Amino acid sequence: MDTRIEHDALGEVEVPAGALWGAQTQRAIANFPVSGLASHPALVRAMVQVKKAAAIANGELGGITPDVARAIAAACDEVLAGRHADQFPVDVFQMGAGTAFHMNVNEVLANLANQALGGARGRYDRVHPNDHVNRGQSTNDCFPTAMRVAAATLAGDLARELDLLAAALDAKAAAFAGVVKAGRTHLMDAAPVTLGQEMAAWARTVAAARDEVARGRDACCEVGLGGSAVGTGITTVKGFGARAVELLVDLSGLPLRPAADLRQAMQSQLPAGILSSAMRSAALELVRIMNDIRLLASGPGAGLREIELPEVAPGSSIMPGKVNPSIPEMATQVMFFVAGLDAANALALQAGQLELNVMMPLMAFDLDLGLTVMTNAVRALRTRCVEGIRANAEVCRRHFEGSGALATSLTPVIGYEKAAAITLQAVRTGVPVAELLVRRHVLREEEVAAVFDPRKLTDPHGER
Repeated sequence: MDTRIEHDALGEVEVPAGALWGAQTQRAIANFPVSGLASHPALVRAMVQVKKAAAIANGELGGITPDVARAIAAACDEVLAGRHADQFPVDVFQMGAGTAFHMNVNEVLANLANQALGGARGRYDRVHPNDHVNRGQSTNDCFPTAMRVAAATLAGDLARELDLLAAALDAKAAAFAGVVKAGRTHLMDAAPVTLGQEMAAWARTVAAARDEVARGRDACCEVGLGGSAVGTGITTVKGFGARAVELLVDLSGLPLRPAADLRQAMQSQLPAGILSSAMRSAALELVRIMNDIRLLASGPGAGLREIELPEVAPGSSIMPGKVNPSIPEMATQVMFFVAGLDAANALALQAGQLELNVMMPLMAFDLDLGLTVMTNAVRALRTRCVEGIRANAEVCRRHFEGSGALATSLTPVIGYEKAAAITLQAVRTGVPVAELLVRRHVLREEEVAAVFDPRKLTDPHGER
């Protein structure tokens, strides 16, 4: 392989001749052959947006010359347009704080800018990775800013998908408002509900989860760009931080705001923790809902079968005609994965020391990957499952009529002990409660009909 010789503070390094990266990236490739996973495209994009904002701000404020600022900004535009995606090879498990990834970005942009100004790759006479692309910046403010920008961008996608899922469940709730069924607590018969009421509750849970994710996204919109090495702004030109954040708002489309304390924005990565925790809570609630969906769809001959799911794939390699709840199964595995990522994030969150939390590469990777897979899983759950759910009204009615828990509504009429006796006899004999009441001359048929009116049972006060 053709190579060129570059150097950094530690000496000379052989770099592939065609690479846009430089010596420090090449060292990282050798030092961290860990997972084979490179940084998420959203993190690359966010870091390049940070670099463009910094270059323009420095050009305006005199930190670098206007021609260098324009060349760096143009290099950023090339990457943001989707070019050179293969030039960011640093493993996600790397040196603390993300210095290797940060320098990878600095080196790629410096080489692109130098070429635009007539220079050669690996010769940084006009545009230097540290002196120009990184002017007035540090990994310590750039990486957490990029991490938050990437996470906030992806969290917006997740929030939108959760919103759409809640709307799909609401639509099903309206469609199934008249389907009365047995309620269940402790997995045993309980007072009746409608299938619509069950699904409306699911919709409200998903909407609440969306709100939590939105709060986590908002927390990530506070950034510490301009803090430089330790949050004091050392080596920055006056006004750099505020102007860079202002420009980054336009580039990212996010409602970013400067951190109230730039030192705190380096010491603490609480926003990442808030978002990760919101994702975990949303994931666990979705698992609960998907468990309910799978239970209600179980069967077809030996389960509840109160709902039917779209048939998306054969379910067995040996049992002909078997169809499984494949989409909820897939999505549940994703949610378990997201919960695991949050556990790693929790450990990383508390691992900072003094002026910096160096575990940010792990946090960035976990957030970006978790948000991506969770968003995709929620979308599939909506489009490939929820929107196609059908109610099995006849089965729901049969379960409703055969439930001993109907006796709950008898308590005000005949008292708890008589209602309990009737219920136990119904369970032992298999004779419905309504029929036993008439047989034993406890109530007349018209009285039974009035007590067991489905509307009164599922909406006794006419409120829902």
